Amino acid sequence: MRGEADDLDERFAAFVRGHGERHLRLAVLLTGDWHAAEDLVQASLVKLYQAWPRLETDADPDAYLRRIVVNTHRSWWRARWRREKPVAALPDGTGAEDMADTHAIGTLVRQALARLPRQQRAVLVLRYFEDLPEAEIASVLGCSPGSVKTHAHRGLRTLRELLGGDWPQPAVNRMPAHERDRG
Repeated sequence: MRGEADDLDERFAAFVRGHGERHLRLAVLLTGDWHAAEDLVQASLVKLYQAWPRLETDADPDAYLRRIVVNTHRSWWRARWRREKPVAALPDGTGAEDMADTHAIGTLVRQALARLPRQQRAVLVLRYFEDLPEAEIASVLGCSPGSVKTHAHRGLRTLRELLGGDWPQPAVNRMPAHERDRG
């Protein structure tokens, strides 16, 4: 019996090692704050660990964890969990100029995402960062595909307004890979 539990623990640990960074990036984009994202992922991993022995062998734990992250963030939002508003400070420019520009752009985009309503932010993150189709986003968020389209449209429009007109449209409005690959 103990060997079976050790095997489950090892499979869970291997899953976290292989997928943890991806879900941390998802959480950073949802929360807009690195520290809150770490807390969100940690809380989500605890929930996943509790359900781990009950997951079917053919289940996709990646999708299950993504849903837990989004739902946990949603419940924290409702509870006004965010008590602090940390101010992001750019590090001293020690790297190449390209990296500084990339970091600055990333910071601006994350700040703009943080100003969106949570549902629009969740839709944009799941669609353009996680590259999920509208139907799956609707399933994760518990809404209709039409609502996903509406939130995506409004969120992109607001992002463009927040970021200004100097941003290249294709970079913000790219077609997700799953739609490009339909052939």
